[in-house]
Order: sequence, then structure tokens, then C-alpha cells
Amino acid sequence: MAEKNILAFFKTSEEAKKAAEQLKGLGVTDIQVDRFSKYPHGSADFVNDPTTGDNLSQAALTLGASSNRDTGVLASADVSASGMSDGGQDSVSGRDMLIAAIVDEAQFDRAIQFVKDNGGLV
Repeated sequence: MAEKNILAFFKTSEEAKKAAEQLKGLGVTDIQVDRFSKYPHGSADFVNDPTTGDNLSQAALTLGASSNRDTGVLASADVSASGMSDGGQDSVSGRDMLIAAIVDEAQFDRAIQFVKDNGGLV
């Protein structure tokens, strides 16, 4: 049996979950739905106090981005963290939900149509 891979991006988790359920209806068993972020550790769920000396990065202070010292340097280079922009850059928005699936080649075209019908970008 020949197989093909699908990587599809969605704007909402509801769209992604609906597409995943339809793919499962085709008999797809190798499927995963995940959210991803431009910050590798997601959002900080604590208040970062710079007076304690525990500050990890500028991005942690200004954006609430959770990071370690290594990734904090890269995240702090973002114009959103420094405020050093002309205002023309929009924050990241859009397709942050990902479906990764392995489908039988015979079902591939139908699976792609399910993804597109639910607002997915392949």
C-alpha cells in the first residue's frame, strides 16, 4: 500500500479538529493536530519581575514570551519585543494550527478536499 503525507495549516482549532475527524472517517489512523508559535516555549504563565535578576530575556519582559536564555535572544530580536519598528509590521496571526497525517494514496485526493473544505491550507 502506497502512502502520502499531508501537512495542512488552519486558522482555528475548530477547523482543524473538524478536518481531523473527517480524515479519521476515511480510515486515517496516523494523524496529529498541534498548535505552534513563533516563540518556542509559548507564553509565560508567571509575572517576570526584572528587579529580582531572574530576567531571561527582553521578550519575556515585553511580550510575556516564555523562553530560556538561548531562545530568549532570538525572540528578543523580534521588533514586537523591542518596539524598534516603524509600525508597519503586523503581529503574527493566521494559521497556527497544523494537521500532520499519513494517508493511503487511494484516499489522498479526497483527504485534500476535506482539508480545503474546512479552510485548511496544504
